[in-house]
Amino acid sequence: MALKLAAMVFVILLLRDSEAAISCSDVVTDLRPCVSYLVSGSGKPPAACCTGANALASAATTTADKKAACECIKSAAGSLNYNAKLAQDLPSNCGISLPFTVSASVDCSKIG
Repeated sequence: MALKLAAMVFVILLLRDSEAAISCSDVVTDLRPCVSYLVSGSGKPPAACCTGANALASAATTTADKKAACECIKSAAGSLNYNAKLAQDLPSNCGISLPFTVSASVDCSKIG
């Protein structure tokens, strides 16, 4: 698991969006507490996960930020064996809204 997380962080760091104020490392830092929940959890996400998700939602204010966060999440989702239903429900379970679905197949270019 630690090796997968390290690989995910490395891939995400390579995909930084220079136009966005938010970086992939910010996204990874905020969502790191959610990884074990999304891979093997059940029920409601842990408080630390929701705190990170809320921090990310607050930081991603511009369209460029939202697209950058989406691309980072999409890339990470593609490298993890996660529970799609938990990922899809994460924003609402944490009381936030995102302009995209948490998924490896989301089209981040459509975020406005």
